[in-house]
Amino acid sequence: MKILLINPNTTQALTDLLTAAARSVLPPDATLDSVTAESGVPYISTRTEALVGGLSVLEILAERHQDYDAAIVAAFGDPGLGAARELFDIPVVGLAEAGMLTACMLGRRFSIVTFAQALGPWYQECVDWHGLSGRCAGIRMLDGAFKSISEVQAEKADLLVELAMRAIDEDSADVIVLAGAPLSGLGAQVQSRIPVPVVDCAQAAVRQATTLAALRPLGARRGSFARPAEKSSIGLSKALASRIAHEDCA
Repeated sequence: MKILLINPNTTQALTDLLTAAARSVLPPDATLDSVTAESGVPYISTRTEALVGGLSVLEILAERHQDYDAAIVAAFGDPGLGAARELFDIPVVGLAEAGMLTACMLGRRFSIVTFAQALGPWYQECVDWHGLSGRCAGIRMLDGAFKSISEVQAEKADLLVELAMRAIDEDSADVIVLAGAPLSGLGAQVQSRIPVPVVDCAQAAVRQATTLAALRPLGARRGSFARPAEKSSIGLSKALASRIAHEDCA
């Protein structure tokens, strides 16, 4: 079983964090390959940046989907997830989606805890898109700058634990979802300090992806995620243009 982890951010250090967290729970019968977007922004935090990152997701999948049993869109907010599902037949799992759905299996309501105020509006729209507003107790965000996106979890760990405690005490959260690629791997470090289950989204995503790959679902042939009719395009990568035009063999 082969899983592809796609980081739509352009920071390789974030890919390394995501990969390490995912591999820590990878089943023995599975392999995991990771790829970092070659264009876009170092870290996606707005709707505009998510749109750019979503195109990278589609281009990477167009090039590589035929070699994998499932793929992960490894940015909280799941840029390009819906488009990927309608364009490709393999299961595609979103980082946010996997974290939140896993949280729903551990408690009634979850709170999202993240490291920057700018992420709040986009994350809320992601919760709404997945239909989980009724299960989300709130989104808690740190207020303040950080020195390095790849070191934010080390720099802000104590503050994130304090934020999680506020979510438990003030929002009545049953589960904490640590949100954002830079927080991958932090859950294992702080779980003992937080008195409710803590979900690491990279770990949740790889386990959800391997489960779906093992189930071997067929791609949708009808409904809203059926592959769209063929269409010509201009300026896209060759592989993505071929997929949209139904010129590929997959």
